[in-house]
Parts: sequence; C-alpha cells; structure tokens
Amino acid sequence: MSDSFNIEIISPEKKILEEKVISTTIPAFEGEMTLLSNHISIITFLRPGIIKVNGSKEMQYFVEEGTVEFFDNNLAILSSTILDISSLSKHDISKMIEECKNELNQENLEDKKRYIASHKIDCLTRINL
Repeated sequence: MSDSFNIEIISPEKKILEEKVISTTIPAFEGEMTLLSNHISIITFLRPGIIKVNGSKEMQYFVEEGTVEFFDNNLAILSSTILDISSLSKHDISKMIEECKNELNQENLEDKKRYIASHKIDCLTRINL
C-alpha cells in the first residue's frame, strides 16, 4: 500500500500542480479537511482559505472558491481563483483585504458574498502577519 496519492490543481488558465503527495489540507465548507492516501471518495466545495500540500516540498495556495474531487487516490482541485502564497507580496495581500472590506461595506450584500468576503479577510490577515 502506497502512502502517496496523485494531485492536480487546475485553474482555467493552466495546470498549477501535478505530482504525488503525502497529504493535502483543504478549506472545505464543512471545515478544514486533510486528505491522505486511500481516503474515502469525496466531492466538496472550497471556501476561502489555504490549501496545504505536502509532497516533494511543502506548498501553500490561497483559494477563494472551487471544487474538490478525491477518488481512487486521485485528488483534483479546480478553482478560478488560486494563488501560490510564496508569490504574494504583503502589498498584494493588503490590497486584497481592502477590496474585501469595501465589499462588506456595500448595502444589500448577499449573505453568501458576505460569508465569503469575511473568510477571505480572516485568511488573508493570517497570511499577512
């Protein structure tokens, strides 16, 4: 039995990552979830947060939303908004936080958008420390 599984992280523009990994932690709507080899099959949605990948090296990605499918030791993460944290500057993160705060100040903001913006601010603030 192998301790690793395949992961693919895909955005509309490109394939961000494809390799064998030991574990991946995702920010699902149900809460943070760590996937290991031979995990039960799952399909879920992502909320804003950090994806932590432990493979040939440890990698972290900020994600706003997306979908996840784990089946037969293959993990697919699809998102239109996924960023490698190591490529973000403090200025970029601060700008994203300000944009979220401005969105939260809008009148008649839908509950779902308010929930997502709040999670983005929380996550980005932790990254920007």
